[in-house]
Amino acid sequence: MATVITTKKNEKQNPAKQGKRPPLFRKINYILMIAGAIILIIGYFCLKGGAVADPNTFDGEIFSARRTVVSPILMFAGLVIEIVAIMWHPRAPKENKDQEEA
Repeated sequence: MATVITTKKNEKQNPAKQGKRPPLFRKINYILMIAGAIILIIGYFCLKGGAVADPNTFDGEIFSARRTVVSPILMFAGLVIEIVAIMWHPRAPKENKDQEEA
């Protein structure tokens, strides 16, 4: 059976074994995900309604601006925010050069 030999070089390359793995998402990612989900839910609620008691009558409310314009814009914006929330990776803070020289 083959055994894995760990060296200092291997330990530096694989931080997962050391338990020092950085979190996948940060606080800002979760905040953006929640905001995107809320906007998506609002968009779906804008689509709601328009039921007619008599199916033989026509009700023009199904073509309202809220359903044809506002709701799709909200849903698209919510999806874009969700994509940004997943892909966003904040940069690490830069250290001042003064601190490096000291």
